[in-house]
Amino acid sequence: MSKTTASDPAPTAAENQELGDAGSQLSTAPTEESPNLPSLGVLGWARWFWRQLTSMRVALLLLLLLSLGAIPGSLIPQSGQDETKVADFRKGNPTLGDVYDKLGLFHVYSSVWFSAIYILLFVSLIGCIVPRTWQFVGQLRGRPPRAPSRLNRLPAHTTWRTTAEPEQIHSAALALLKKRRFRAHLAGDAVAAEKGYLRELGNLAFHIALIVLLVAFAWGQLYKSEGNKLVVEGDGFSNTLTQYDDFKSGSLFTSDDLVPFSFNLKKFTGTYERSGPNKGTPRVYQADLTYSAGPYGKDEKTTVRVNHPLEIGDAKVYLVSHGYAPVITVRDGKGNVVYDDAVPLLPLDANVTSSGVVKVLDGYRNPEGKKEQLGFNAFFVPTFGGAASGTMLSQFPALDSPVLALSAYHGDLGADSGIPQSVYQMDKTNMKEFKDSQGKLFKKLLRPGETMELPNGAGTVTFGKDIREWAGFQVVQEPGGGWALAGALAAIGGLAASLFIQRRRVWVRAVKGADGVTVVEMAGLGRSESAKVPEELGDLAGILYDQTPAAPGPHDPADSPDTDQEPGTETPVPAEGAEKQ
Repeated sequence: MSKTTASDPAPTAAENQELGDAGSQLSTAPTEESPNLPSLGVLGWARWFWRQLTSMRVALLLLLLLSLGAIPGSLIPQSGQDETKVADFRKGNPTLGDVYDKLGLFHVYSSVWFSAIYILLFVSLIGCIVPRTWQFVGQLRGRPPRAPSRLNRLPAHTTWRTTAEPEQIHSAALALLKKRRFRAHLAGDAVAAEKGYLRELGNLAFHIALIVLLVAFAWGQLYKSEGNKLVVEGDGFSNTLTQYDDFKSGSLFTSDDLVPFSFNLKKFTGTYERSGPNKGTPRVYQADLTYSAGPYGKDEKTTVRVNHPLEIGDAKVYLVSHGYAPVITVRDGKGNVVYDDAVPLLPLDANVTSSGVVKVLDGYRNPEGKKEQLGFNAFFVPTFGGAASGTMLSQFPALDSPVLALSAYHGDLGADSGIPQSVYQMDKTNMKEFKDSQGKLFKKLLRPGETMELPNGAGTVTFGKDIREWAGFQVVQEPGGGWALAGALAAIGGLAASLFIQRRRVWVRAVKGADGVTVVEMAGLGRSESAKVPEELGDLAGILYDQTPAAPGPHDPADSPDTDQEPGTETPVPAEGAEKQ
């Protein structure tokens, strides 16, 4: 007996057609028919346009255009995020500003062209997914196709002879393939099996995840809100628009969408590395809050840390910044207190060198009895290096040696002009300097508990011993954040399945030969050329071969003294590209 190695004639056209049927539907990609251009009517052109829009290449092109369109939205100031920067850009670049305005580059994400790309991509993905889904469901409900008539024409195939009956081979093949998680059934004179459906499921999951991402992104952009609030120790915040220092939101967001809650900052705690290369780096950076959710919620205590926000409904409260608020007490010439409050100062460096202004708007009268307003430029360092250091910069972020530098002005701060002013800047247009004995701007360095007397009996300014701290909070509402995360994870999982799982089919045919001996043929077919198909086929063939008694070959006598095999045994012809079993 010997292995079958005879060459087969070329397959006929009918056989080629049968092989095509057996290899069909290894993918859910819709087939494209070439349109008959001369006979296209309105309906034909509409169908052609729909096929182009729902094709993968157009979807990828739209995705690329969407990514390119997001670039100017990141580089050019957007009107929905920072109106001040947009105004400054237009003022500094009037010609370019007009061009950007006509192209909608100051509001990219709500522009007509960006919305058109977004909607077309959305429609393209849906039009691609719906037919793929129905086709995939149909494949799951169906059975693997019958075996081609010429299995030896497939890329991976093997054959051997056995004394077992064809029914025994079919039963053993069915049991083996089902054990290996193939969908298998007997179709005619062969067992047909298929595996790797998760590849197409992953492909569909990836496309559906993209739609989820698009919906979540649009939902988040339209209904998002983001506001910042500086809160001094002992003060509180209520989640209303008037309470924010600055606020921005999506185009469909309304004040009714704000999550109702409030909180009080009880204490901010910050400790820092004292030595080494990380000197000044925060070790503890947290804010202790008492908060209540809803208009009638009970007070609860919590601690907010960096990257550990307070979550109330759809809102998240992040701790984003910190600084100091010296307590300043201002008295007029008669000793009456006209100002007594903690003044938040903004940090300028990592060691919390801070600056700001103190504005006394009401209640002050000068020595002549006239109403005036007072203004003080304030410069604060939590750790003063001393006069020998020659600089007014903090040496460390903690309150080791705090010093406050004040320079004094009097006059009209312009608060009643109707023009909005920053609480951290002073308009000196109608302000006059207090002069010292040398005719220069009156200024002085103060330590906690010290008092500065204004010239000519104009009053006093006291730097209180109690230096309070403030914390900056960012309140964010992003309704689509959870869906976006789920979509991203699903997209990664679906992409991994579509890349690493291969859809393949296996057929096992067993028929009686002319000499009454059963001839077994096995063949495999994958969606793409891969070493996995012949390797897997060789493994299955070796197991099936070991389960059935082999028949001697037609040209290898069983009693041949030169054979290395035991009488009556034979190895199957290995699958193309696979190791011999």
